[in-house]
Parts: sequence; structure tokens; C-alpha cells
Amino acid sequence: MAITFLKSILIKLRNKLVNIWHGRTRDQFVKSFKEDQQQEEAFDHKDRGVCSVAVKQIVGSVGRYHDFDSEFRLMQHMPSDRLQGIKQAMKSGKRLPPVKLYQIKDEYYVLDGNHRIAVAKEIGRDEVDAKIVEFIPSKDTLENILYREKSEFFEATRIASAIDLTEIGQYTHLIKQISKHQEFLKDETKKPVSFEGAAKDWYRTIYRPLNDIIDQGRLIEAFPGRTIADLYTYISIHQWDKRQTRNYGSTIDRIISENMEEFREKMSNTKEIEYPEMQWGITAFILINVKAKNEFKIIDKIFSLKQVQEVHSVHGEVDLLVKIMLTRDLVSSDAEIIGQFVHNKIRSISGVTSTVTLIPSVSKMKEK
Repeated sequence: MAITFLKSILIKLRNKLVNIWHGRTRDQFVKSFKEDQQQEEAFDHKDRGVCSVAVKQIVGSVGRYHDFDSEFRLMQHMPSDRLQGIKQAMKSGKRLPPVKLYQIKDEYYVLDGNHRIAVAKEIGRDEVDAKIVEFIPSKDTLENILYREKSEFFEATRIASAIDLTEIGQYTHLIKQISKHQEFLKDETKKPVSFEGAAKDWYRTIYRPLNDIIDQGRLIEAFPGRTIADLYTYISIHQWDKRQTRNYGSTIDRIISENMEEFREKMSNTKEIEYPEMQWGITAFILINVKAKNEFKIIDKIFSLKQVQEVHSVHGEVDLLVKIMLTRDLVSSDAEIIGQFVHNKIRSISGVTSTVTLIPSVSKMKEK
């Protein structure tokens, strides 16, 4: 007992000395998984397998949180050959093994791969592949109850895109919708349809189109503190389950049907030109590295693409900066449209070695 107590004191003393030596306070380090695990009482865990994780959501480390500052930069000098090796591999597009992450809610902590994450953040990578083990918070706060319901919804549907609701018990309505859609697909195709398969079709052909209609109709502005997913659930329940129609605005009232499957059919047969107010423009920037000898030819090829607005040759970590403008249809996501364009139009050009895509969240432009 005395030895354990002494060891605890020595660890605390070491951490304090590290803070003093580097002139750092706790909030200047990455977050500690163990501390957040204790605070959230997140001990039950589930293996989520391998998936892509947004680098900006990786905020801490399991065992090495004192080795990195709050921007995930190494506190002590890292051997240049190792650092440059990781940088070069990432910039050249070499596929590295997935890092291992622990997850609590929407934040991730590095179990294995701290250096790769440090480099990914430094060079501006958007995503990394990771093996995920999720730890579920057990405290019965409103936030945690909603998170557990959201986690159970994901477990059942495997829909990767976030559907964020702010009221307890609403995910069950979405599960019921998917179940009804599953039965409809079985009858329509005369074949077995898995719940996950029905969920993905429901998301693409029903949820996303109505979501976009609500978003473009700016209905959310009348409901501060709510999400578009909240409004989707409210409208769909009253329109399709309770048969209680509402007046939501001319565009929404004109497009939405009284039946969920009728709405799906209408959206599948809709041409964008029929609803010009529903067209959705997307602006994105692509950072590109190329083989040196091919740079000018590649610039000409990229600039010839009609979706490309600007191409700049730059000095630094990347070779080219490209601005694109795309138009999204009613049933595709921004990520799908941009990903398809980058894969089919940019990465297919001989000499392009790697790309990183940046999507603006807030933009301000001066009038010319």
C-alpha cells in the first residue's frame, strides 16, 4: 500500500515538474484519455472496426498526452529522419497502417500512432484511417442519454453521417421509418432486404432530400437551438405518421408528399431544373502535389476542367492550389460530389501524387 501511494506521489510530482519545465499548463497539452474517461464514467466499450476519422476530432492521447502540446506538436525534438520519413510518406500518398484510437463521444485519443497524427495535423490532412474502440459514457445527463441513443441508432443502421437530435426518444421514430421502408423495398424488389441496406437507401433517397429542402427553405432560422434533423423528424412524423399536414412554406409544401414512399418516388424522378431554388452550389479548395517535371502540363489540364475556377502554383508544403465550384443534386452529399470529382478528374491526371481537399465552413467575399 505504501509503495503504491509513493508511486502515485512520484507520478504527480513528475507531471508537475514537466509542466514547470516547459512552462505549460494542463490546457496546453493534448487531452488525457484516462482523465476524460473517469470524468465521463466511460468504461463499457465497443469495437467499431476501421473507418476514416476527421483529424480535427483527434484531441488527446492515451499514454503520451504530456509529450504533445494542444496543437499536437511534439514537446521535445523528434529525430529529423523519422519525422521527414512520415511527412514524405503522407505527402506522396503512401498508404500507412491505420492508427489506433479510443473514442469518447465525438472526440478521439491516440493509443498507437501519435507521431502520425502529429504529422497529419502539421501538413493539414483532413482524415486518417483508424481502428476505433468506442467507450460509452454512463452518466445519465441529457447529453449522454442522447449520445447513447445516437450510438444505438448507428449500431442498428451503420449510417456513417451524423444525424443529431436534441430530444430524447426521437431516434425510435427514425428506426420505425426505416423498418417501414425495409418492408416497402422487400415488396418492391421481391427479394430480402437487410435493415442496414434499407437504412442506407432511406438515408439517400428520403432523409437527405427532405433535409436539403428544409435547409434551403431556411426553416431552421425559426427554431433556434434545434437541428435540421429535429425538423426532419417533426415534419415527417406529422406528415407521414400522424397525417397532420402543416404549412411550412411554399417550396416545402409544394414538394413534400403525404406519403413517405410517394415522396421518395417524386425525388427520384425530379430534375434539378424543376426546382431551381433547390440547386446547391459547393465551393472547395484542393491542395495538390505533383511530379516536378509535369507541373505546367498538369496546370493546363486542371485549368481546362469547367468546374475549376482558379489554379495557382505555390511555394511550400504543396505545389498547386485549386479552387473548384460544383453543383450538387438533391440526393447526394457535398462529400460525395467533391470526392467523385477529385477522384475522377484530379487524381486521374498523370503526375498528380497527392491531394488534400478543404471545404469552407464560413466565407466572406468582397464585391468586385
